[in-house]
Amino acid sequence: MKFFRVGFLSISLAALFVAGNALSQDNGRGERVYKLCTYCHGDQGEGRQDLAAPAIAGLPDWYLKAQLTKFYEGVRGSHPRDLGGLRMRPMARTLFSNQNDIEAVSKYVSALPQPQVAATVKGRAIKGQAAYQVCVSCHGEAGMGNQALNAPPLAGMSDWYMVTQLHNFKAGIRAGDPVKDPTGATMRPMAATLTPEGMNDVVAYINLLKQKQQQKQ
Repeated sequence: MKFFRVGFLSISLAALFVAGNALSQDNGRGERVYKLCTYCHGDQGEGRQDLAAPAIAGLPDWYLKAQLTKFYEGVRGSHPRDLGGLRMRPMARTLFSNQNDIEAVSKYVSALPQPQVAATVKGRAIKGQAAYQVCVSCHGEAGMGNQALNAPPLAGMSDWYMVTQLHNFKAGIRAGDPVKDPTGATMRPMAATLTPEGMNDVVAYINLLKQKQQQKQ
């Protein structure tokens, strides 16, 4: 019995060591994998508008994983008019050389401090507030998103990127196939109601939501 207890204890300690070491390796793996992303998204995930690379630091890992998977599977980044997506897809495909890469890099990016993203879109926030009421049911009044509805946070996201994606949703460049991208397809009818001017207005209002959050902190 004494031998059994000692043996069991040794096995348990070994298992804990392996698990802890694996976790450490996963965390380190995410940072190493992200090095490939820095050329476009920046060292801290702050993004680069000139490369059509949005800020991604601090986004929820579940959202990052979902989008990387869509790029890998061709659900995103296959349309010839999606220039930013076409650049992203081959990058996402490299992550599947190791099954844990997508999860590791998503967790790493999610843990990065959310950057202060400068407002670049000019719109009428007052009119945008009215249009945003359609978005509240999924993205929330404060634009913080809802995982249960697969709705990412919008407050603090690169505004030029949001405008681009609204255009892409409306034109069917993104979520053109509702079977392959059912979550993205829910955005198409929302974007379809907006004119180009209206898209700028609603994004201008979303910019204000981030400012309100910062004032409360």
